[in-house]
Amino acid sequence: MNLDNFKNKTAKILLKIKAINFRPNRPFKLTSGKLSPVYVDCRKIISHLKERRSIINMSSKLLRKKINLKKIDYIAGGETAGIPYASWISEKLNKPMIYIRKKPKGFGKLSQIEGEIKNKSRVLLIEDLSTDGKSKINFCNAVKKAGGEIKDIFVIFNYGIYSNAIFRKNKLNLHFLTNWKFVIKNLKKNKSLENKEILKIEKFLSKKN
Repeated sequence: MNLDNFKNKTAKILLKIKAINFRPNRPFKLTSGKLSPVYVDCRKIISHLKERRSIINMSSKLLRKKINLKKIDYIAGGETAGIPYASWISEKLNKPMIYIRKKPKGFGKLSQIEGEIKNKSRVLLIEDLSTDGKSKINFCNAVKKAGGEIKDIFVIFNYGIYSNAIFRKNKLNLHFLTNWKFVIKNLKKNKSLENKEILKIEKFLSKKN
């Protein structure tokens, strides 16, 4: 299994369905509050059946290779974008699923985790993408508060410029299907943007925040 082939194929899919957007002269505002000349919307994948199936198949194969799934009891989806991916991947991997709210609901049992999680259960968190990593830490803390254990996170797309330090600090392993390296490679190959626009994007992506 050549994981670079997966990364390249996923980048092509995201570009094809326009899940990756470029606006070098009018930056997007990310959920982290940072301004970015690029924006990734992995939610678009759910509406493209053929491409979605391909991404879920590659995700499942990558996880089987990178993680000892015998040590995973639950697949968890983060509210909201991670939930559909967690659902499809949990089915592929034959694992029960839970999902995690961004914050506890304000009624009933005040649950932050939906589904049933047993004490000391080992959890794999699934999300659509990773930027600064803070929302991932929030979800992981909810798992730990519920008595679970978590060491691994999987995302479809990794920005790779904000979150590495925060994951190392919290002793978490981030696994991903593709990143900017493979997107830029495809942009250059297909000449999808002007060179000066690609240079602006590369300058932004070279930041280590």
